[in-house]
Amino acid sequence: MRKTAILLISLFLGSLACAQEFVTYKEAKDPIKVSDRSKALWKQAGKLNAQWVSADSLYSRSEVPVESGVDVRILEGWRGERVSAQLLLWTGKGVDRVRCEVKDFKSTDAELPSEIAKARFVRYTIADQGGYDCRCERGPKHKSFLAPDMIDSLEVFNMKPNTVRPVWITINIPQDAKPGKYSTEVVVTAKGTGKIKLPLELEVIGQTLPKYDEWSFHLDLWQHPSAVARAQELEMWSDEHFEAIRQQMQLLAEAGQKVITTTLNRDPWGSQTFDDYEDMIIWTKAKDGSWSFDYTVFDRYVELMMGLGIDKQINCYSMLPWNNRMNWYENNNFKVSSVNPKSARYEEMWGAFLTDFVRHLKEKGWCGITNIATDERSPEEMEIVIRLIEKYAPELGFAMADNHASYRRIPNIRDCSVAQRQLYLTQEEIDERRAKGHVTTFYVCCSTYFPNSFTYSQPWESELLNWHAISKDYDGQLRWAYNSWPDRPEYDSRFRTMASGDTYQVYPYARTSMRFERMIDGIEDYEKIRVLRAKHADRKDVLAPLEEKLKEMAGMKLTDTNLPWHRTLQEAKALLYSISKELAE
Repeated sequence: MRKTAILLISLFLGSLACAQEFVTYKEAKDPIKVSDRSKALWKQAGKLNAQWVSADSLYSRSEVPVESGVDVRILEGWRGERVSAQLLLWTGKGVDRVRCEVKDFKSTDAELPSEIAKARFVRYTIADQGGYDCRCERGPKHKSFLAPDMIDSLEVFNMKPNTVRPVWITINIPQDAKPGKYSTEVVVTAKGTGKIKLPLELEVIGQTLPKYDEWSFHLDLWQHPSAVARAQELEMWSDEHFEAIRQQMQLLAEAGQKVITTTLNRDPWGSQTFDDYEDMIIWTKAKDGSWSFDYTVFDRYVELMMGLGIDKQINCYSMLPWNNRMNWYENNNFKVSSVNPKSARYEEMWGAFLTDFVRHLKEKGWCGITNIATDERSPEEMEIVIRLIEKYAPELGFAMADNHASYRRIPNIRDCSVAQRQLYLTQEEIDERRAKGHVTTFYVCCSTYFPNSFTYSQPWESELLNWHAISKDYDGQLRWAYNSWPDRPEYDSRFRTMASGDTYQVYPYARTSMRFERMIDGIEDYEKIRVLRAKHADRKDVLAPLEEKLKEMAGMKLTDTNLPWHRTLQEAKALLYSISKELAE
């Protein structure tokens, strides 16, 4: 067992209180040489410094900050909203036992407890330098850097000389908070130093954001439960593994996830990930040619996710596995074979499965929310699948990630996600699908280097993607993947030819990331606009500037990096908050 895993397990289980205050792992060496400017400034940096910085930016671990900090960080948010801020710590001499504590929030006539806020240290991982995507190999001269991303669960941190450490501040505004302006401060302490106090003001707006399980945004991040077992060194599908999955997926539930990702056969994506997807359903062929299916793991996983409130859809991958590879047991032997979708053998196998699967789903009461799902396959192949579904399992729906404009050839796709870079549905097509109760989302993958949510992406890009959903009237966003981790994501976020961080958004042991937090910010904005439109339909005059800004964003080509996307996003958010205040209760 790796020492890192042992330490992290101890941290996660909370056993540190009896042994020591904290443990950690060694981050990678910075591959970029320190600038001459910083070499000189580090000599003057002293023991510990702190300042507020933008939550929209990434900051080097080795360079003395150049951004001028503000004296007071001012945040605003709805009741029920999660808001974030970022501060930087840096030391020239090195300092131990650094702590950051958020105090109580106080207004003239109300108070909010400090427990609504968290101050967490951000960790650095190796990442590609910006502009890289999966269409090219990493050569020996391919450039990398250290990207701040993982938000750790450590309460205390030791800082080495000449280093910077971001701290992510998260505030969960209570739904019953009294509107008004509150003041607090973040207090930074360390061994052998005095206190550094960073003032913070929070304005609570008199609007209420629904709880995450009431959000309409259709979030579909593909889960990889098998990866949890390997990353946390647990026996596959053991009780301990399922408990670790539950903790990992709680973060996803609190982001408003709607879809349960399941597999029909082993590793439908053809070993494109560091960890294969282990069987959720065991296929067995008897000597007489009949088939039987063991749904034990499938059922337990679905029930676990539903227990977290993720219960709108079950998407099952895939009747079109990559390389058409199928796996089953026959005469006590494990069989692997490529099965052509056009063959009689393919229909014999899948016909038997679909018939039995529908029977099982009806027993569980899940038939009406289950879709057979495919990923970026041709319309011709998907038409074969749909024909078999209609023949053997007409009760099931169909879902797909589509980069072939297949939605125009295949009717009644219950859940369709179109590739953002290649396709746009018309408003009429979205409206027609919505009238049928069908879901329409978009997705980005590693071929879209901007905007995206890679470890080298600026944090605000993750929020911008969901403003794209608002402006184009999509129901939400799909993304692979939530947690298909490389070997040690906390140390190195790169994997094969995928852009760094493309395969995951969060980290083992239920640790979030800056980009995941900003993705949630965009979902909350989506929900706030929905609430304002429904609640104040008679105040179109007040909502008009925001609607005009959304039309402007819809008319901008999202992947055009020459457009002022950051400024446009800031303007849109400012309009949303000003209108929220004008229409406040």
